[in-house]
Amino acid sequence: MSKAKKEHYVNNKEFLEAMTAYKKEVQQSLKKKKDKPLVTDYIGSCFLKIANHLSYRPNFINYTFRDDMVSDGIENCLQYLDNFDPAKSSNPFAYFTQIIYYAFIRRIQKEKKQTTIKHKLIMDSNYDDVALQPGDDAEFKNQFRDFLQKNLKMEDTPIKKVEKKVKKTRTRKSTSKLFN
Repeated sequence: MSKAKKEHYVNNKEFLEAMTAYKKEVQQSLKKKKDKPLVTDYIGSCFLKIANHLSYRPNFINYTFRDDMVSDGIENCLQYLDNFDPAKSSNPFAYFTQIIYYAFIRRIQKEKKQTTIKHKLIMDSNYDDVALQPGDDAEFKNQFRDFLQKNLKMEDTPIKKVEKKVKKTRTRKSTSKLFN
């Protein structure tokens, strides 16, 4: 027995037809010097479906800011919609999936950077001034301070590691140019 073909959530052929039709409308509006037409509901729903399904992948599913990632992905799709050329590629699904994927990665990097900043602020701040009111129990203050220091210990963050790698590669390239 043969397996039944699995129905995809975005039909690539229909998506390509919608994109070519939209590109023609954009070109006609530019010739007439009018505003660009609005994106069709079908194209918008395809962006939404791609972003939602990509957010359920194992490497993206456990983030609390998954809705922000989906929003960033759709925003980037709308931003780079005019860059898709049906003459060069017949796979808009793959094109926009890549755009959404990298939008997700950028959002994760932003959130990690913000988390790092929050942790450093907590570590550098005076705990008595920030979290506790005057007249609180001194034993509780010490326990709270110990808890924060144990759980918010920041080692070398991924952001710093990336910066170090970039600096190393730049110095290698610059020194190799000197000797050639």
